[in-house]
Amino acid sequence: MKIVVCIKQVPDTTEIKINPVTGTLIRDGVPSIMNPDDKGGLEMALELKDKYGAHVTVITMGPPQAELILREAYAMGADRAILLTGREFGGADTLATSHTIAAALKNLEYDLIVTGRQAIDGDTAQVGPQIAEHLGLPQVSYVAGFDVKDGKYIVKKETEDGYQMLEVSSPALMTVLASAYKARYMNVPGIVDAYNREIEVWGVEKVDLPAEKLGLKGSPTRVNKAFTKGVKAAGEVHEVDPEQAVNLIVSKLKEKFII
Repeated sequence: MKIVVCIKQVPDTTEIKINPVTGTLIRDGVPSIMNPDDKGGLEMALELKDKYGAHVTVITMGPPQAELILREAYAMGADRAILLTGREFGGADTLATSHTIAAALKNLEYDLIVTGRQAIDGDTAQVGPQIAEHLGLPQVSYVAGFDVKDGKYIVKKETEDGYQMLEVSSPALMTVLASAYKARYMNVPGIVDAYNREIEVWGVEKVDLPAEKLGLKGSPTRVNKAFTKGVKAAGEVHEVDPEQAVNLIVSKLKEKFII
């Protein structure tokens, strides 16, 4: 069983700050981490490796420093790591990103592709399903459980009302919830070994796509402005009887021109 896990390096959201003038993220000095949902997906793949002897490849698209999360994946137990990097990929939105990753995945053999549900720096949940569409694969999102039976994938999908149990043929793509899989810890020998292993660096030559589908050129969307949510003023507490409460609410709604 060959599994490819798509992971992403993202800013640690507990440390994010926004430039009040430009409205852009301040990345200098901000620590980066492996996207939590992607780490959940990697853990799912590693559990399949433990159970069935699967081979796990991790791939990420990003700047050279994104190799840090690939080292982390090696330390957790991944077998192969690929960094897809190049100036041609810069400024990509979700569509350009998914085109690029899908094109790179065509260079690999796989029975299962795993991504996180979404990245915490964008929260779009689009890249995984878009990759599946580009590759013509069946897909299941919001995966909370996974197993293999009689050559089929048995998938537990979280929904608003509970769960669905689905049977899916291989190859397929799954987007995984971080809450469903508790990522294993790295051990010291694994960390040491991770820095002695090769990370394959792939450039634009591994992506059979026209330039107009890559990076900023291939991105139909643009971020116009980013800003932090304004702080609400402290509320007022009124201890009144029900009839007074009704009158108070009505007066406040009229004050705000809601009614």
